[in-house]
Amino acid sequence: MNNKIKISFAALFTVSLAVVSFAFVVNKPFDTVTVEGGIISGTANPSGDIHIFKGIPFAAPPVGDLRWKAPQPVVPWQGIKKCDAFGPSPMQGNPVPFGPWSKEYLIPKEPISEDCLYLNVWTGANSAKEKRPVLVWIYGGGFVSGGSGVPIYDGEAMAKKGIIFVSINYRVGIFGFFALPELTKESPYNASGNYGLLDQIAALKWVKNNIAAFGGDPNNVTIAGQSAGSMSVNCLVASPLCKGLFKRAIAESGASLITSGIGKMQTLHEAEQQGVAFEKKINVNSLADLRKIPADELLKKPGGRSGPIIDGYVLPESIPAIFAKGKQNQVDLITGWNQDDGVVFGKPQTADEFKKNLRQQYGDDAQKLLSFYPAKTDAEAALSEKRILRDEEFGIQNYTWANVHSKESSHPVYLYRFARKLPATGDYVKYGAFHTGEVAYAYDNLRFVNRCPWQPVDYALQKTMSSFWANFIATGNPNGKGLPEWPAYKTMDKMTMILDEHPEAKPLPGKEGLDFLISLDKK
Repeated sequence: MNNKIKISFAALFTVSLAVVSFAFVVNKPFDTVTVEGGIISGTANPSGDIHIFKGIPFAAPPVGDLRWKAPQPVVPWQGIKKCDAFGPSPMQGNPVPFGPWSKEYLIPKEPISEDCLYLNVWTGANSAKEKRPVLVWIYGGGFVSGGSGVPIYDGEAMAKKGIIFVSINYRVGIFGFFALPELTKESPYNASGNYGLLDQIAALKWVKNNIAAFGGDPNNVTIAGQSAGSMSVNCLVASPLCKGLFKRAIAESGASLITSGIGKMQTLHEAEQQGVAFEKKINVNSLADLRKIPADELLKKPGGRSGPIIDGYVLPESIPAIFAKGKQNQVDLITGWNQDDGVVFGKPQTADEFKKNLRQQYGDDAQKLLSFYPAKTDAEAALSEKRILRDEEFGIQNYTWANVHSKESSHPVYLYRFARKLPATGDYVKYGAFHTGEVAYAYDNLRFVNRCPWQPVDYALQKTMSSFWANFIATGNPNGKGLPEWPAYKTMDKMTMILDEHPEAKPLPGKEGLDFLISLDKK
């Protein structure tokens, strides 16, 4: 009897050792990971279930002679590179809170550098053999600011939902979008200007080639972005250079499918001439001399180009033309915008001022617009000013994308309107469901926004939205058990998920005004 007991305990001890050994073997691949360039190590979250790698180089530093060139292969390193902190944010001004955007929505104050081509990975996989769905996050910032180190872009929460979360840097401002005839001439692809987009494409290629080492599926990648990041997503979906790099897209408040307003892009020739004018303005006579100007000095010189262009390479034609010909990459799509995307700074217009400006901008069509954006009183005019600004800049872009996608693609599109007015105090109260306000909800990161007294309904909305997003990233369908039904968008009913205190699919509010604005763009 005692011998049997001893044998049982010995067997149990042996099994326990095997379990411990198995756990050690499973986790060991994430102590170090081999990627393009060499071996890296990272960190883990406090509970140890998420491995985090920050500041992984995906291209050579775009400095010196590599300024204004397509990203080059990463420079190999010896030994184990510690990837435990964000790489520098791209060159831009110092981050200063303004409007509704407190520090939680901005990059860290340092480091900021021209040497900025780094990305970050959060993974909850237990083995490199897993094939988890992958999200690649592209930040906004008007193509002049932003970075992957923003607190609300943290990837841990989505990693806990089974997603491999990747956030990337790309060049902005004059460093990311400067065009010049000399640059076009020296380029092997006979174009210049879209370096920031080429950075994004290089990062996507890195993901394709390396994400399996982190337990990710290189054939199940979703690209996502907000504002300029959303416009970037639109560009990448349109670009022939992205074939095979992703299968889904999430575009939050931004696109370029209407050619007026923020959707208007310069041609390569127009951007080159702007570059020539800039060169003359700062009294520099050669590309070599331009490349010698210190980055912080160049940043201060006004008149440099920022934003994507129709360069004939990344974007062979305008995005509307590419979509009209069905040449875009076919993707499953979530797209939408926010109730208060239109932020008015300063004093709102009076009713008389609003109507006068509307007539100056739209002529005889102003009267019809007033039926959708009324201004009978100053208070009503102030509300309509925000609404038409929202619709002109963002609403018509993402709405048009949903309509084109629904008509022309065999893949589904899901449209949303984020309408939750974020709880706020002081001056923040007036911003409501502001531009970028949805991001912390969608990626389960309310905990990083410290200025608001969050309510139970906010945590419930966060759970719903982040589940929608995670389901879509994994399967192409946001729906799941315990969630309100989100039907695919169809042009005949325009069913839209209204993300508010009680998320519900409804016909799109304000569609008549959007339709009329779009009709004016086609004149």
